[in-house]
Amino acid sequence: MKRQGQTEEPLRVGFRGSALEERQLTRIRAIVESGLGRTRQDLAREVCRAFRWRRANGTWAVRSAREFLIRLEEVGLVRLPAPRRAQGRPRREKVETAAAALCPGGVPTAAGRSAPHGAGSTLVVRPVRADEVRDWRAHMERFHYLGDTALVGESLRYVAHLDGELVALLSWGAASLCNAPRDRYVGWDEATKKANLDRVVNNARFLILPWGRRPHLASRVLAANLRRLSRDWEEVYGHRVVLAETFVDTARFRGTCYRASNWILVGKTTGWSKSGKSYRFHGQPKAVWLYPLGRNVKERLCTAAGACTRKGVFMVIDVEKLPLAGQGGLFEILRAVPDSRKRRGVRHKIESLLATAICAVLAGARSFTAMAEWASEQSKETLLRLGSKRGKAPSERTYRRLFDRIDVEDLDRRTGGWIAEQQRLQAGAGLALDGKTARGSSDGDQPARHLLSAIVHGSGTVVAQVAVESKTNEITQVAPLLEGLSIEGVVVTADALLTQREIARHVVEDKHADYVFTVKDNQPTLRQDIADLFVAQEQEAKRGQQARKEPPEREAFPPSSPDRR
Repeated sequence: MKRQGQTEEPLRVGFRGSALEERQLTRIRAIVESGLGRTRQDLAREVCRAFRWRRANGTWAVRSAREFLIRLEEVGLVRLPAPRRAQGRPRREKVETAAAALCPGGVPTAAGRSAPHGAGSTLVVRPVRADEVRDWRAHMERFHYLGDTALVGESLRYVAHLDGELVALLSWGAASLCNAPRDRYVGWDEATKKANLDRVVNNARFLILPWGRRPHLASRVLAANLRRLSRDWEEVYGHRVVLAETFVDTARFRGTCYRASNWILVGKTTGWSKSGKSYRFHGQPKAVWLYPLGRNVKERLCTAAGACTRKGVFMVIDVEKLPLAGQGGLFEILRAVPDSRKRRGVRHKIESLLATAICAVLAGARSFTAMAEWASEQSKETLLRLGSKRGKAPSERTYRRLFDRIDVEDLDRRTGGWIAEQQRLQAGAGLALDGKTARGSSDGDQPARHLLSAIVHGSGTVVAQVAVESKTNEITQVAPLLEGLSIEGVVVTADALLTQREIARHVVEDKHADYVFTVKDNQPTLRQDIADLFVAQEQEAKRGQQARKEPPEREAFPPSSPDRR
């Protein structure tokens, strides 16, 4: 109750560390009130567009905006439509039920399993699949002293298998907003922290299962996870992370596995933790450990302009000019893709889903999230032209479910030629042949997958791709890779491994294209012939200049000695 003469302070509402002004709140209320019949997701996206709120990868910060609108509703500033599905508790009950059903005959131990796990064992650390999430959460609920918990913000879950046996679980989420030891180590002020906090990731949970406890296994699992973490983050969320953090309860643990993995102890917390919307004092300081995921981490994190200041991530694609319908059109190609979904409850035709996904890729999308974001930004007329029944954009989950069910390699073969055509592979365009091993694709006894790709210069669009058994087989896979592509007049580039007489003949005589290949020491005779050719040309030019009594030109020809890079 206010005392007499005391004035009520205005309500302060913040988003991402910045206080919103009254005029901004008024605009948000107007958006919500005018959105009759729309979902919370739609309203959050509209607010993001109005205020240009973007995530680190440049897409709209829809999830954060939706949570922000819920907070505004709780303090009585807006009134949102009812949620479309029940929230929270039912899903939690399923996790608790699954956790109780684990190990009905008793929890096995590591007794008798302490054999060395070095060179003779195979450790695989990978992200969990969609069908493994409930089992992952059940194990975490049953065996971790803190139990399972919802991960905050952008997050990834991992499993570790040793010789095919599940031995460890890890999870990573958004970094802590208030972490004084970390901020002192980085040298942040509030502005740069706000801009770059999304490039820091928090190790929320790390569990070695009871039957998986072996000497040095924890540090080995952690190191394997850290090697792939930033790349996995980029694949899922469109941006890399450069610093990992974690909190260790020193009353229970010493942080030995973090120390063994070269983490840096930067200090201790003051004994406060976040509880709901506020903070509470529990009096149990935690040790703060950090691990840089690259070089010059402090300099990169102290850059004033963070990645979130990007204005956009998509190129403009004129759908009206794309050959979608008719003979040879995209729809004709996509209708031939088998659809394993049951007809009941299907809202989007398979050709419509795949057409929007392909157009999103042409516009620069590199993830399921980016595909859904691109589709949501299109007009109703554009979506109808892309085959939508009602002009509504597919969700991210719809894309994930579809691509989990279809044969992606078959789709790649069917659509590669069409995509290449839209990339305008005309005379003089560049097409790079490049082989890469997919990082993190090894699974137990199966080696990592190696792919040979045809990539358009400039845009980076992959127009064809084949899997090869090993790097030595790239040479034999070039012809199958280019089989379905029309590349007449295109300039094909490749590294030294593919500098082969048969490949050059195939490019010129069979595909009627040109090539620029790299020559290194794996072709010593050819390399020396090229060097001698430049020497002969240089000497001939000098003799001509002397005969004409002209002053010598500097750098008239490339250096006569081979480039040793």
